Amino acid sequence: MTIRFRTAATVVMAAAALAGCKSQGDLVVNQGVGITAIRSLCPAVGVPDYTGNVTTFTQPGAKTQSALDVTAVITNVRPTCDESGNRVYSQASFDVLATRRDNTGARSVDLPYFVTVLQGGTAVVSKRVGTVRVNFAAGQDRAQATAQAGTYVDATAATLPAEIREKITRRRKAGDADAALDPLADPEVKAAVARATFEMLIGFQLTQEQLAYNATR
Repeated sequence: MTIRFRTAATVVMAAAALAGCKSQGDLVVNQGVGITAIRSLCPAVGVPDYTGNVTTFTQPGAKTQSALDVTAVITNVRPTCDESGNRVYSQASFDVLATRRDNTGARSVDLPYFVTVLQGGTAVVSKRVGTVRVNFAAGQDRAQATAQAGTYVDATAATLPAEIREKITRRRKAGDADAALDPLADPEVKAAVARATFEMLIGFQLTQEQLAYNATR
C-alpha cells in the first residue's frame, strides 16, 4: 500500500496561499498581476492520506463491526515555527479523538504516531515514532488526548539560491521574451523550489493491514 504525499509544487502553492504575513527569509513574488505569494522557510505541516485514522479489533484479522475495539482520529493540528536561527524549528500540537466499543471499566490505550520530514515531496529526511495515550474513564466510550511533534530543518537547505530568487522576482516588461512566461514553470526553478521545500507530516504509525483497511473503508 502506497501512502500518497502532496507534490512539492502543491506544497509551495498551498504555503503561499495560506501565508498571512512577511518575516525574515520570506520570498515575496509579485508579477504585477494582482498576486503576491510569500514563501517561508518553515515546512508545511499536514497529515498524509490514510494515516489520520486508526482502527483496532478484538480479534486478529477480524474486520467486522462486532469485533471492533477502538477507533481514533488525528484532528486540530496546530503548527508553530521558529525560523530565526540557522536551524528552523517546526512544532505541531494535535488532538486525538478516540472511541471504544466496550465501555466497561477504565482503560488506557497507547497509539503510536510518526513524525516524518520530507524534502521535495518525496525524499525522507527523518522519521521519528512517538506514542499518545488515550485514557477512557469507566462507563465512557469516548476520550481525547493531546500530543506534540517537532523537528528541525536546516535553514540553508530551505533557502532558495540567490539566482533562483532573482529569476522568480525579476520584474518583466511587456515585450520581454519571457514576459508571458511563469518563472515557476522553468525546470531549473521548479527543481530548486522542490529542493528547498520541506514538509513535516504527522500520522498514526499503522501496520500494513491497518493502512489497507483505511484505504478501502
